[in-house]
Amino acid sequence: MLVVAVSLSMALEAADRAYPPPLEAARARSAEVRDADGQLLRAFATKDGLWRLKTKAGDVDPQFIRMLIAYEDHRFYQHSGVDVRALGRAAFQLVTHGRIVSGGSTLSMQVARLIEPRESRSVFAKLKQMARAVQIERRLSKAEILDLYLSLAPYGGNLEGVRAASFAYFGKEPKRLSVAEAALLVALPQSPEGRRPDRFPDAAKAARERVLARAHVEAAVGEGEADRASLVAVPRERRQLPALAAHLAEAALRKAPGEAVYGTTLRKPVQDALERVAREAGARLPPKVSLAMMVADSTTGEIIADVGSADYFDASRSGWIDMTRINRSPGSTLKPFIYGLAFEEGLVAQETIIEDRPSDFSGYRPKNFDMSYQGDVSIRQALQLSLNVPAVRVLEGVGPSRLMVRFRRADVRPVLPVGEAPGLAIGLGGVGMTLKDLVQLYAGLANQGWPVKLGDGVRDQPRRDGMQPLLEPSAVWQVTDILSDVLPPQGSPKLGLAYKTGTSYGYRDAWSVGYDGRYVLGVWVGRPDNGAVPGITGYGTAAPILFEAFARSGLAISGHPSAPPGAQRLALTDLPIGLRRYSVMANGLLRSTSREPAPQIVYPPEGARVDLGARSGEEIAPLMLKLQGGRAPFRWLANGKPLEDTARTRNSEWKPDGAGYSTLTVIDSRGRAATVRVFIE
Repeated sequence: MLVVAVSLSMALEAADRAYPPPLEAARARSAEVRDADGQLLRAFATKDGLWRLKTKAGDVDPQFIRMLIAYEDHRFYQHSGVDVRALGRAAFQLVTHGRIVSGGSTLSMQVARLIEPRESRSVFAKLKQMARAVQIERRLSKAEILDLYLSLAPYGGNLEGVRAASFAYFGKEPKRLSVAEAALLVALPQSPEGRRPDRFPDAAKAARERVLARAHVEAAVGEGEADRASLVAVPRERRQLPALAAHLAEAALRKAPGEAVYGTTLRKPVQDALERVAREAGARLPPKVSLAMMVADSTTGEIIADVGSADYFDASRSGWIDMTRINRSPGSTLKPFIYGLAFEEGLVAQETIIEDRPSDFSGYRPKNFDMSYQGDVSIRQALQLSLNVPAVRVLEGVGPSRLMVRFRRADVRPVLPVGEAPGLAIGLGGVGMTLKDLVQLYAGLANQGWPVKLGDGVRDQPRRDGMQPLLEPSAVWQVTDILSDVLPPQGSPKLGLAYKTGTSYGYRDAWSVGYDGRYVLGVWVGRPDNGAVPGITGYGTAAPILFEAFARSGLAISGHPSAPPGAQRLALTDLPIGLRRYSVMANGLLRSTSREPAPQIVYPPEGARVDLGARSGEEIAPLMLKLQGGRAPFRWLANGKPLEDTARTRNSEWKPDGAGYSTLTVIDSRGRAATVRVFIE
């Protein structure tokens, strides 16, 4: 008998190794795209067309697990795959009643049936299922077996697993289920097609009541809970599984095919809100017109919402095209960077007067959008009104090539016409740029002049190391101070955003980009085929969408940073003579009555009080020194003492010794000097 027992044991062991259960067949899962917090954004069906989301016990409401085990296999943790007592009870009931009253299948046996569907309901098939259950128990822990059941249990149609069923019938993850919801999910796998609540709600409700009536289940949920759950109606429709961030999800699969889970930097609530705004706004737009939106965190460079079209499934608007990555003319949205560079160079102040009149720039004759001219306006007004001629005048002074260099600091490389050098037309949108590029540029403004390369939302990580400042903080503050006072479109909420709009030539693109102290949101509206859309404008079409999206995004809008040391808005009468009116000659130099203007200190102005933190006890910040005119090199003196090095540029720095009045003097190579007296705080 011992020899027979050992031989039989060895034979069974050999058979177990020779015919293992097909566990690999159960590993095919729906690919999942998740947000930064692990929430499901979009799932893709398996090759067989099944919605099968990987599920673990920790992903499901613990009460559901208790109810499942109580109803299906309350001795799950005691047996080794086959519950002999349950089989005996089922057999006795079959003999005494003449029909099947209760089953004897364990959860392990059901997993065996799910990974290897039986062809017929025969005694041999049942015995094979029992053998497979024992094999599974030898290979997997109870937790792993439970996870397999939660992932493979059928729920009608092409739904498999508790998570897919919970999304389809309740529109949520199964983390928190009511007693009624949990009972329905326990009941459906017994007859998934006959109990589908979207087709047979009465059968589904009756099955749920049988689960709630089971004594073990009632003990698991608590006294009275089953009665209250019986009063709840069953869902009568099947919902769509999450399908957010379609363009980003498709890009993730193309970049790394075959993976089970794709993590992103998106935030599901923000993405969902913006896609709703996009669909609603798209319905109000003319035929064939789409839109795109993107939100980025300027402090981290992470993309937190990415909407590539008004509706991914709208073929009439070419919804499958991701318009956040398509080069289009940015219109007037680059003007803030022109003025920012001029502020940094000390060429203008907010109240500097500039001409808005018909002008000829060596054959280039820009016109304002409304074909009218304002005459003399301040720089502040010129930017807020988005006047074209003043912007081109300033760009002529700072130089188109220098502006392009600043764009490259932010790792943005606008596309120029083939064989052409940067010209004045880039100030009015004469380059190609994507919405992502534009958001990346404005992230530098929101982040006080420090650019960050945005990630791709999936794998490509944001980058800040080694990047040079886009603009000085004082210049960024001047630009933000101007843009934050632009009135929102009529009917839009006042959110405290700094924003700029733009309309490309021929009414092909409408833009609006806004930012607070942290987040940047960009909006593009137009036709994917680059056709004209008469009547669309940045202010009238894109800006209302911008404000609606910001308001509904759920983002906590923060205020803009306070002015950095040395930055202030001076009245026209308080400006130095050289800053009261802006005008340049054909060679780009500031116009002057003399043949070669003498040096003039434009910052800090005479009598200014500059807060550099001298009285706080901390290290004193350096003071920026800016001048106009004169001939390099320049020698600076502070309180009669020369600074260490001569300067060949018109920008320098000086670090005061302490608070109080100081006298600053600059001397050019011809011995001409200029002096101002300032008070350091």
